Amino acid sequence: MAEQRTRGPGAHHAERRAQIADAVLAVVAERGLAAVSLTEVAAQADISPGRVQHYFPAKRQLIEAAFERGNALSSARIRQRVGADLDRADPRVVLTTVLTELIPYDATTEAHMRVRQSFHAFAFSDEAIAARMRVLYDDFHRQMADLIRRDQEAGRVPGGADPHGSALALVALAEGLAAYVLIGVTPGAVARERLLAAVADLYR
Repeated sequence: MAEQRTRGPGAHHAERRAQIADAVLAVVAERGLAAVSLTEVAAQADISPGRVQHYFPAKRQLIEAAFERGNALSSARIRQRVGADLDRADPRVVLTTVLTELIPYDATTEAHMRVRQSFHAFAFSDEAIAARMRVLYDDFHRQMADLIRRDQEAGRVPGGADPHGSALALVALAEGLAAYVLIGVTPGAVARERLLAAVADLYR
């Protein structure tokens, strides 16, 4: 019984945070990042502005929560496409799925990418966020490099390729193309074609 009382409030807290983060993503999808505010997010989540402020006192924290929630939802979509056990899936399929997920293809992924790019902007002036982003990217690049290395060991990627350098370049290309899609420089379909071509070049 004591364990249930301990876990209950924690689970409710996590659910409320997720609800608010989903509301941020919905506001961004419908009206853009500039529309995010305590009152707009509260209205979207159907709770009071005071309740939103209790969980997230500042707009930056709302964006951070949406960033984390967007990443979690993106991971779920990736696992739905390639299977829950990414270690057993084909490395190239996982690599391609993860990288193309970074390029917006509908309202949900566009909202996620707008929040993600905004969070990057916060890192330019906030060392704490920059430090966190460095840790996240170190892990992300390592995961992508491991996929490339597995296919290199299987003879599907040339032996002279640098897995870490290739992973860094592909992630940077995907996110750069995503920014172009978000501001209308290039259509999403064209961006995905360019990314897939870069992956194909790696495997030649």
